[in-house]
Formats: sequence, C-alpha cells, structure tokens
Amino acid sequence: MPNIWLSPAKINLFLHINSKRKDGYHNLQSIFQLLDYCDELSFDIRQDSVITRTSGNESIPQDQDLIIRAAKALQQATGTKLGADISVVKRIPAGGGLGGGSSNAATTLIALNQLWDANFSKQQLSTIGLKLGADVPIFIAGHSAWAEGVGEILTPMNLPKHYFLVVSINKHISTKEIFSHKALTMTSQIGKMSDFSELINPHNDCLEAAIDLEGEVLNALAHLKSSENYLYQPRMTGTGSCVFVEFKHEKDALVALDNLPKQWSGFVAQALNTSPALT
Repeated sequence: MPNIWLSPAKINLFLHINSKRKDGYHNLQSIFQLLDYCDELSFDIRQDSVITRTSGNESIPQDQDLIIRAAKALQQATGTKLGADISVVKRIPAGGGLGGGSSNAATTLIALNQLWDANFSKQQLSTIGLKLGADVPIFIAGHSAWAEGVGEILTPMNLPKHYFLVVSINKHISTKEIFSHKALTMTSQIGKMSDFSELINPHNDCLEAAIDLEGEVLNALAHLKSSENYLYQPRMTGTGSCVFVEFKHEKDALVALDNLPKQWSGFVAQALNTSPALT
C-alpha cells in the first residue's frame, strides 16, 4: 500500500523585502501562516533505487519537478539504495504564492526520510531543502512562523485559527520577474516580531510589481474589500498572484466565496499552527 502524506499551503500575512543579497536572493521578513488546504503525495518504496513520478504535475517535466529533485537530493545525501514511485494529487494553485511546490518538496523530504529510515534531522533536511527553494524550510519546520533571512530563519508562532478565503486569478506570476521588477518596493527598516502581534497595517512589498505584471490582482483585491465581516484588509500572498482575506468565522468566509466572480477560483481554509506532514 502507498504511504499518503499531506502537503499544506501557506500564505504570507505580510511580506517585507529588506535588501538584496550578493547571492541574488533577498533578505525579507514575513509571517508564514500554514493552511489546512493540502496536496496529497503518495509513496511506494522501490528496492532498485529508481525514483519516478507516476501521476500528477504532468505539465512539469520530471527532471524539473521539485518532488523528484527533492527525492534525488535526499537519495544522494543519504547514499540509500532505495527508490520510490511518487504520485501527487494537486489542489494548491501553482504560481500563486501559496508555496505548493516548496511544500511538496518538503513533504517528500520528510516522508522519504522516514520511509527510507534515513534518520536525518530537521536541520539536515532544511539544508537540502534550501537548495531547492527559499520556502522549503518553513514546510520542513512544519509550524507557522516569523521568518527572516531568505525565509529560512524561523521563529514558531501560535496564531489564531481564523478562516481565510484565498482567491486565484488563474494566472501565473514568475517569482524571478517580481524580484527583478522596477516596481518592487523595499522596507529597509527591520521590524521586530513583537511589532506584528497585531497586523494593523500589513503590506506586501511585491504587490506593485505583481499588479504591473497582472492588473487583475488589483481587481481581485478590490472585490474582496466588498466582503462583509473580514478582520484585516485583503492582501496578496508571496510574490502573487493569489490574494486572500481573513475572517473570524467560517460562515462569513463561505459567503464571500459564494460571491466570487466566476472568472476566478477560490477556496476557504482554516489556519494551522502545525503541518499535517509532521503528524
């Protein structure tokens, strides 16, 4: 029987870009909020060291798939002779700033670390994961968190279990284009974790660049502002293109979902503090 593991989405409750680093990455500050909206990964262990994708992610060549790259990176690091057949049921929209690919890579590392009896520590897995993407360590840590550095310096946070309506404009925005865009803003002042205990004026430094690339992001944010009973201003997550709005009660989020224009897609999810990939 295959082993099935959940791979959660995340949103950025805010995103400040503090500076550009010499290695091409950017230093940032953010709060990563995990959600109970997940992809499903299945693993069949092989004895012949072959790693293959049996279903899911068909639009991505296998050698570019973060799931396959994560499995091969762990295989090389551990020296195991085992392999795996991996399938994925995708629910998290791709290219929307929800961390689906990074989450899949992290879940693959966590799962195969156990299924191959590799016994690597979280730190060892994060070191492998960071080479695959800056967001992979948050999913390996498996806890909603205050993030600094490129997103790998994490301080766990226990956040309210509110409900979020997440909206996709069904268009992909390139992270690389965002970070090289002339409209990317910077928040040079370094904040403290305590400053964000109440999200009075959260913002995302990638928003203006995303709007310039896909103006529909602005339309989606404007629509969400017409929702009733939300807690904070609607925001964009990550480098886009998904936007979200937060509610205390699920029923209010579901009403807002019902009022969503048909050209967009959306889902309601509850905040998680701990990743289901760790349970």
